Amino acid sequence: MTARAAHPTRALQERAQALRETLERHNRLYYVLDRPEITDAEYDALFRELVELEDAHPELASADSPTQRVGAKALTAFASVQHRTPMLSLSNAFEAEEVRAFDRRIRAAVESEAVDYAAEPKFDGLAVSLVYQNGIFVQGATRGDGMTGEDVTQNLRTVHSIPLRLTTPSGRDDVLEVRGEVLMFKSDFDALNARQRAAGEKAFVNPRNAAAGSLRQLDSRVTAQRPLRFFAYAAERAGRAPWGTHEEMLEHLVAIGFPVCAERAVVHGIDGVLAYYAKIEARRTKLPYAIDGVVYKVNRLDWQRQLGFVSRAPRFAIAHKYPAEEQVTEVLAIEVQVGRTGALTPVARLQPVFVGGVTVTNATLHNEDELHRKDVRVGDSVVVRRAGDVIPEVVSVRLERRPPSTRPFKLPGSCPVCGSKVVREAGEAIARCSGGLVCAAQRKQALLHFASRRAMDIDGLGERIVDQLVELELVRTPAELYTLDEAQLAGLDRMAEKSAAKLKASIGKSRQTTLERFIYALGIRNVGERTARDLARHFGSLDRLLRADEETLAQVPDIGPIVARSICQFFGEPHNRQVIETLRKAGVHWREGEGTPLRAAEEVRTFVLTGTLESMTRDQARERIEAKGHKVAGTVSKKTHYVVAGAEPGSKFERAQALGVTVLDERAFLKLLETL
Repeated sequence: MTARAAHPTRALQERAQALRETLERHNRLYYVLDRPEITDAEYDALFRELVELEDAHPELASADSPTQRVGAKALTAFASVQHRTPMLSLSNAFEAEEVRAFDRRIRAAVESEAVDYAAEPKFDGLAVSLVYQNGIFVQGATRGDGMTGEDVTQNLRTVHSIPLRLTTPSGRDDVLEVRGEVLMFKSDFDALNARQRAAGEKAFVNPRNAAAGSLRQLDSRVTAQRPLRFFAYAAERAGRAPWGTHEEMLEHLVAIGFPVCAERAVVHGIDGVLAYYAKIEARRTKLPYAIDGVVYKVNRLDWQRQLGFVSRAPRFAIAHKYPAEEQVTEVLAIEVQVGRTGALTPVARLQPVFVGGVTVTNATLHNEDELHRKDVRVGDSVVVRRAGDVIPEVVSVRLERRPPSTRPFKLPGSCPVCGSKVVREAGEAIARCSGGLVCAAQRKQALLHFASRRAMDIDGLGERIVDQLVELELVRTPAELYTLDEAQLAGLDRMAEKSAAKLKASIGKSRQTTLERFIYALGIRNVGERTARDLARHFGSLDRLLRADEETLAQVPDIGPIVARSICQFFGEPHNRQVIETLRKAGVHWREGEGTPLRAAEEVRTFVLTGTLESMTRDQARERIEAKGHKVAGTVSKKTHYVVAGAEPGSKFERAQALGVTVLDERAFLKLLETL
């Protein structure tokens, strides 16, 4: 008996495998296809048999076994996961005209009279990423900040509609990343709350909070007891994907075992888009799950790649939100918050009111113009809604209820955090604090930007370290980075002596830099890498730049009045100048007058890079082009002079051929560089 337990027979191995496959098949029939073939009692009997087999012969257990769905021992914390590609948020539209404008931009960009869109409801749940290797589920993560999420693999294993092993008709994918939404059906939510109340525990506010809270349980055995579901809406495969449209991608996901929203559709043009919106809105209350809008994505994937991304959102997709629930409450106070980028946002503190499933105690007033347009005052009765069912906002004021003692609210002239001057550029709605290097509200953002690779390039100074340095008040300005010692760094959470020494050395190494990197590192509004480089080449000296007025700055090619004003406002703030001086005293230095002089506009050539180069990276190629005084663009147009094509070039190569733009291979590119 003991020998058999240590070495299960072939028959037992085959039985265990057959049970796993049978249970996963019935899981899919029940949770994905909604057509069960056996009773719960029959399923439970098969499940118990597999559990007993794996208990008797632990070597039979596997990561893709249905028994893994019951949960594992509790974790102390979630590990971080760096997403292979960012999990971007979507731009929102609340009015039909905004969607029409989106469609016009798409049609103009792809040069088509009409576009097909993949449309689907926008689930009100929690976005997650699932990674499969050789068809086996190996890692799951939350969206997090879009770049880094939390490793919730153990918890996601308990979600029955997530396949642990893929059924692939034509072989298995080596690496497949599937993205989708974890949510809770309305009926399941009601049943869960009934159980919570019966047990004398706190009920959940809404299905989304219940789903998010369940997925982030440190004990996956708790998650396993929650009725979570999953819908896939995107996939990315290593190598060339076997699909050409978004809809084909979703059909592929269905074929290999994923649940995909049945309410999805491919619609033609703007009329199809708006008709779909109206159709889903009419069915919204009857859907088994909560939604806050619908999503439109350009169906052709080659067009998606061509359109690309802007900031933290794709250009090829948009979320069309439904109207939110509204309530009336009283404004108790108006306060001003300073964001990570220095933006001042007026916020109304409210008499608590229940809106859209949550208790709202404050609401954004967006900016000074909106505040004055709505004329919101302390003591007013206001209509509050959760815009897009997420961010509470003040919609309007009930003027008939206004007390006679109210007074208009004025935005302060000085930053409420650091006292620096508040500035507002012409044509902009947002007022900002000008103390970018000293303002506590902007401190983390300023330090992260200062240390970034294209700025001072301080390797190892990431968000986790910066958070601790700021919260422990070890660093208040970028200059104080250079006063840190190894003992202070080693005292940070999860920072060993070796890591502390390495970071200290990286900080020290950054003292030697270039003028253009230093200017960029300061984080001056509207001054990106290219502008910083132009400023460095034009002035050749930081002192000359510091003395420049708006008129002098405007003489630099490609610098207009808005950028010139931003630079003068930044250097005009005494706090910022003091930090710059402290940085120089700390040993931060560069060679004055270095760099290539700016070329006349008619002499500048525009390059676009595509594919993989053998002798250098794309960044190195960019640096060599820009060192000659020329430009590198991200897209091909009629104004492009050269496209440099390495191995496996993308759609930019095809567009260059279509437009008749000169295409250079690597050898021709290197030869041209010598003559420029």
